[in-house]
Amino acid sequence: MNATPEQIAAASKANVETIFNLTSKAFEGLEQLINLNLTASRAALADAAAHTQALLSAKDAQEMLALQASALQPIAEKTAAYSRHLYDIASAAGAEVGKTVETKSAEAQKTISSLVDAASRNAPAGSETAVAVMKSAVAAANNVADSLQKAARQASDMMEANVNTLSAQAASAARTASSATTAAARKRA
Repeated sequence: MNATPEQIAAASKANVETIFNLTSKAFEGLEQLINLNLTASRAALADAAAHTQALLSAKDAQEMLALQASALQPIAEKTAAYSRHLYDIASAAGAEVGKTVETKSAEAQKTISSLVDAASRNAPAGSETAVAVMKSAVAAANNVADSLQKAARQASDMMEANVNTLSAQAASAARTASSATTAAARKRA
């Protein structure tokens, strides 16, 4: 089965479109990441300025300790939120790439299967064993591709669960540390 110039041109055009779509998605993800970092940097700068002003206006060391203690929890919560947004951006970009790879992989599997079928129909007599081996190899390759895609999805799901757990643990640890510091500051009074 020979490809016609029109088929080759159509395949090339589709591949170029896929590359440009993936590049566009990558730039969208990068833009989101830059916006997230700018927003987080502005917020951190504003928080640092407000906290510094509060510390400078503290009347005694105990008030300074209380201010420091009260700053721990919001910082941990903001860090957890930033990490979650970062993960969401990366996950969305990865999902787009994964979807495209799955689609192109399915198309390639269909094309290869049709080529193998065409080759087997046109194979000379006595080549049934070679055709069976070729079909078996294609089926094995398809199974490997499917297994890899499933493993990638499972890894992504596991990573999301880990990010959620770590975010919750960080927020809980910050609350505990903030409470302990506040309690210690009260005892000194």
